[in-house]
Amino acid sequence: MTGNRFARSQRMTIVNGTLVFAIILVVLQLWLLTATVNGVLGGDTATSLPAALASLVCLGANLWLLRYVYRLD
Repeated sequence: MTGNRFARSQRMTIVNGTLVFAIILVVLQLWLLTATVNGVLGGDTATSLPAALASLVCLGANLWLLRYVYRLD
């Protein structure tokens, strides 16, 4: 291991960990979508904007994780 380079097994562990976090974030986004649609259909539109912002935060986190994986080299 020299500098920033990781051994293959270490990279795979990091990639698998980031994949787990990405899956959790996607499931959270699906839950937000379901709760928001349920609220809107029930007449409560007050949760739409906070849910959209939370979903954008999840998207940003997933993009950051993807960028991190690409930079592992």
